Amino acid sequence: MLPSIDPAEDRDRRGISVRSIVNSAGIGLALIALILFFSVFTEHFLSPNNLTNILTQITINMILAVGMTFVILIGGIDLSVGSVMAFAAVVAGKAITIPGMGPTELIILAIGAALLAGVACGLINGLVSAYWALPSFIITLGMLNIARGAALHVSDAKTIYSFPFAFEEFGSALLFGIPVVFLVALVLVLIAWFILNRTVFGRLLYGIGNNEEAVRLAGHPVFWYKVAAFAICGLTAGIAAIVYMARLNISSPIAGIGFELNAIAAVIIGGTSLSGGRGSIIGTLLGAFIIGVLANGLILIGLNDFMRQMITGVVIIIAVILDHYRAKYMSR
Repeated sequence: MLPSIDPAEDRDRRGISVRSIVNSAGIGLALIALILFFSVFTEHFLSPNNLTNILTQITINMILAVGMTFVILIGGIDLSVGSVMAFAAVVAGKAITIPGMGPTELIILAIGAALLAGVACGLINGLVSAYWALPSFIITLGMLNIARGAALHVSDAKTIYSFPFAFEEFGSALLFGIPVVFLVALVLVLIAWFILNRTVFGRLLYGIGNNEEAVRLAGHPVFWYKVAAFAICGLTAGIAAIVYMARLNISSPIAGIGFELNAIAAVIIGGTSLSGGRGSIIGTLLGAFIIGVLANGLILIGLNDFMRQMITGVVIIIAVILDHYRAKYMSR
């Protein structure tokens, strides 16, 4: 038995309500305006090479933001994804450099190791947070330090490199001018969209974010749904680690610093409420594009790294303020 859900809220969750369409359209218009602005004020923004760079640069943040969407929809947050990504990359880097094995076996082993490391960290986050009903902010802050320390310990604080050529080639491959790693992220977005919009599991995640007690009284195991959301977030961190390794051909224990903030920003800019229960994966996709386009355009304009950080911070604050008013509008 599913929890009782208001029909208007159900239509909104499935992406067919007028308000949801208007919300997504507004984010899309903001992205278009940003693209037009940088097209006018920079010389090479719309060049094929730069567009390819943008798609490549937003890939990791898009992947992390997909997992973050699941967690934020249930009213949680995961501050550890950057560190978990680094830990998964180091574990995979150790696996892929084992001597005496063929390239194919090494790549399969590395991918499996990264995914398992990511899921394990996500499960710990979910189990501890859900079992003791503790704020996920605190638990994942602890995991941030645990995963970062583990990455430094496993790698002996050294960068790992010398990967199989096929693995390196995948990171730079193009398909019809589109980076293959971006297509991987896009497939992940489509899978997440299907889960959130066409499965009972996805519907219950929205229900937990809206009214956790109602879902529990309806007889659903809220505990395990919460754990699953964090496990998915950890899984995407593992996938991001693989993409990171393929792109840069290294595994660094200091990778991913601050990545959790960009992922959260993409989700919030995309219209997902910090209080949970409202949002969409398509909005997250658009939010990741806005973050990527903004970063790329500011570089082309010639702003230094300090100014870019300040402007990105202002955009995040504005997004949170807009989320506040959007919540009021959606509650009418």
